[in-house]
Amino acid sequence: MTDAMKCPACSSEHAYQDRDLWVCPECGHEWSGAAEAAADTAQATGVRDANGNVLTDGDSVIVIKDLKIKGSSSVVKGGTKVRNIRLQDASDGHDIACKIDGIGAMNLKSEFVKKA
Repeated sequence: MTDAMKCPACSSEHAYQDRDLWVCPECGHEWSGAAEAAADTAQATGVRDANGNVLTDGDSVIVIKDLKIKGSSSVVKGGTKVRNIRLQDASDGHDIACKIDGIGAMNLKSEFVKKA
C-alpha cells in the first residue's frame, strides 16, 4: 500500500477513495491525493538553502561561510547579507544570481546561504 492511501492524520491503512477524495473511516479525515502529489513535486523542485528552507525570487539570504571569488583575491565573508536574490536554472550548481555590495554581480550556490 502506498503512502497516498494512508491517512495523513492517523496513518490508518484503511483509507478508501470516494470520487476525488480519500476518506479515512477511523478518524473521518478527508484529503485530496492529487493536491498532495502536487505539493510533493513543488517541494522537490524548489531551490533550498543550507537549512532546507525554500528560496524564492526577492528573498534576502546570508552567506554562511567565506567564499573565494574565482579569478580574484577578494573573499565574500561569512555573515554577509545579500538582498533581492534571483533564482536561475544552472547546470553548474550556481542557482542564485545576486549583487553583493563592494563586490558586484555574481552567482552563488544555494548550499552556502541561509534564508535571512
